Amino acid sequence: MDRLDLYNSAVPNARQKIVQDMRFYAFVHFSINTFTNKEWGNGKENLKRFNPKELDTEQWCRAVKAAEMKGIILTAKHHDGFCLWQTKTTEHSIKNTPYKNGKGDIVAELAAACKKYGLKLGIYLSPWDRNSPCYGTDGYMDFYIGQLTELMTGYGDIFMLWLDGACGAHLDGKQAQVYDFERIYKTALKYQPNIALSNCAPDIRWVGNESGKARKSEWNVVPKFDSAAQNIADAQKDGDAEKFKKRCTDVFLDDMGSREFLSGYKEFVWYPAEVDVSIRKGWFYHKLQDFTVRSVDNLMKIYYNSVGGNSLLLLNIPPDKKGLFCAKDVKRLEEIGQWIRKERELKISGIMYGYDGETKEGFGVQNIADGKTFSPSSAERESYDIVLKFDKSAIDRVRLSENTDYSQRIESFELLTDLDGELKSLYIGTVVGFCKIAVFERTETDNLILRIKQSRKEPYINRIEVCKVGGYVPKKGRQVL
Repeated sequence: MDRLDLYNSAVPNARQKIVQDMRFYAFVHFSINTFTNKEWGNGKENLKRFNPKELDTEQWCRAVKAAEMKGIILTAKHHDGFCLWQTKTTEHSIKNTPYKNGKGDIVAELAAACKKYGLKLGIYLSPWDRNSPCYGTDGYMDFYIGQLTELMTGYGDIFMLWLDGACGAHLDGKQAQVYDFERIYKTALKYQPNIALSNCAPDIRWVGNESGKARKSEWNVVPKFDSAAQNIADAQKDGDAEKFKKRCTDVFLDDMGSREFLSGYKEFVWYPAEVDVSIRKGWFYHKLQDFTVRSVDNLMKIYYNSVGGNSLLLLNIPPDKKGLFCAKDVKRLEEIGQWIRKERELKISGIMYGYDGETKEGFGVQNIADGKTFSPSSAERESYDIVLKFDKSAIDRVRLSENTDYSQRIESFELLTDLDGELKSLYIGTVVGFCKIAVFERTETDNLILRIKQSRKEPYINRIEVCKVGGYVPKKGRQVL
């Protein structure tokens, strides 16, 4: 097996493919912190303060649905140890609050609302627990697994378990807890075989920041990772280990998947990146941060650079003390959704004309749009041209995706159009992966050429969508990749 075949042998598992198809989903940070006006609680909160009298998980789901997101991940337990469900493991939970006279269960309420609105439910369960007396002892993992088992067995299908690796035991004068992540993974998969394991986990990796910034070229095929620590596994064995240590974790590297970068490693995995960011400054709701809600332009730039750049986007919206999304946040979500739907409605299907002067029988654009795979040729070439023809229109973006069952192969591409015999370059890009949105200057044309300039052997195209002018055009400033 040569190096390219080795890279191409890394493909997504079934759990990863489910999340890749979702691409955009919500985070909901809601806990006792909402009522104490903190980001990190200390586990000593007065639970009588927790009483979201107007809580409406259906309002959350309507707003998330309006933004074209596909699921919601709830902070069932944050670092303070307060549980939003009727747990048998601790008294530091919703059962000892005024909310519904101690009978409430927000995980259950959200699960029902997600089912009603066709959204998937995910769970954030913090391994760090500042309330539990057994944290930092040998018995803590049994305690944690008990909570995880309750959540994995009592609320229907769970699409993702989001694992935060924070461990601030020194803040409470306790021993640092060693998290048995392998046991956590096995427990989650035992009860939820289709669950994706994210962050300090093997299915989805952290992009490396919480500001919505994505890499220019995001690769899914990367060196084998120590997923619990978010470190490239071989790094500590290399002579360059100090460099990695100084960077803290490898997730901050600009390049994690080029041929040059991969040349120093022997084992590879499929490990897509997730961009997590909040719609406002904090992760939990704070009244004084109402003026920090991100603009439509900022959020659409994040969308194009993450979802449109072969990454997953996890956008946080924090409910307020009433248990509702703030009106400003709801409005922004509606605006995002309007632009996403408008772009989708304006796509136009063309007809496959050929490649390198040849014809590929049975693979028109409609076939690609239906999810069938187009490979220009089984023979390896220097480049591949795929030509689309359609009624003359003003276009300004193209949505592309590879069939990731064959891994991620495209390393560079160009979009061109033939204008009266002269080729005009519209866009020059690098990777495609499971989703690439290429935005370019408005152009009147009846044809488009996708020129794949470098590929790890023959490319496999899953979808090509040419869009008429009308989608969101980010303001000048930070470039859309």
